[in-house]
Amino acid sequence: MTTRVILDTDPGIDDSLAILLAVASPEVELAGVTVTSGNCPLADGVRNARNVLALAGRSDIPVCGGVSLPLIRPLYTAPETHGESGVGFARPPESPAPLHRENGVDLIIREILEHPGEVTLVAVAPLTNVAIAVRKEPRIINAVREVIIMGGALRADGNTTSLAEFNFYVDPHAAHIVLESGMPITLLPWDITQHIILTQADVDRLNRISSPITRFIADATRFYIEFHLAAFGFAGCSINDPAALALAFLPDLARTEPMHVAVEYTSELTAGKSVISYIGPATREPDAHDLTGYDTARWPPQWRHAFRPAPNVRAVVDFDTQRFLNLFVERMEHLAQTVSV
Repeated sequence: MTTRVILDTDPGIDDSLAILLAVASPEVELAGVTVTSGNCPLADGVRNARNVLALAGRSDIPVCGGVSLPLIRPLYTAPETHGESGVGFARPPESPAPLHRENGVDLIIREILEHPGEVTLVAVAPLTNVAIAVRKEPRIINAVREVIIMGGALRADGNTTSLAEFNFYVDPHAAHIVLESGMPITLLPWDITQHIILTQADVDRLNRISSPITRFIADATRFYIEFHLAAFGFAGCSINDPAALALAFLPDLARTEPMHVAVEYTSELTAGKSVISYIGPATREPDAHDLTGYDTARWPPQWRHAFRPAPNVRAVVDFDTQRFLNLFVERMEHLAQTVSV
């Protein structure tokens, strides 16, 4: 049985790897790739997604550009992380497929409403497209099967500022709308993905196969690995987005906990900061929804709501990194063997 997936992206090196993993996974029926600005401007992201799909022999999958700017803030991109083109040193051939004219936001809405309870939306970009879709057609909130989000830094420093992860930083207003929408959300934060590291040894293993796929991965990740070495001090690269995609068909890779996550969107200094709401005895490790020792029945209703908001996500707190990395490399090898030169 396959899972019908929409992948909302801003390609982006690790976004491109997520596209390849979706194509390489028989459990996934990739209904479409939607694009917003983030790692690179919208036009570059659309081109990259189309070219990666063409490289993998899947030009039939629609790529639809969505919203080009964050809801309120100016656009912030990441050429230092992903290169000027968005895919590092890689220069894949241009896709021969005709452009799809449907807007990415409309594709998200149409797919979810046409297949109620069947579509998993994997959002690995700033959440602008998803927020607009929720506001334009609120029925998708109850019709989507699941939303898997790569974003936020819950109990770790951010990767863009000391407080904020990139996707939430670029459009914190959109992140706020989506997290508070009521959709069934699994949140994969930077806390976890920073440790999901594709090494140069993994890339060298893939390079034993002569294929446009392995050449693309090598050229793209060479830039990404150089950035990670300079910024974080290790010779590898965090492949955040493929890990989020994998949760669509292998949820047992992760252990999750329900919690309420809010996003700071009013302050320039702390924009994109993820905030977990909890209160607990100071002598114990705080739990997301533990009010033991407090006579909450005597609190006014507004206090109970303020101190114990209902969970709005299932946050990933543990992840089987080695199992996932083995799966990713093996599936890239298999895909490369089917598109060899």
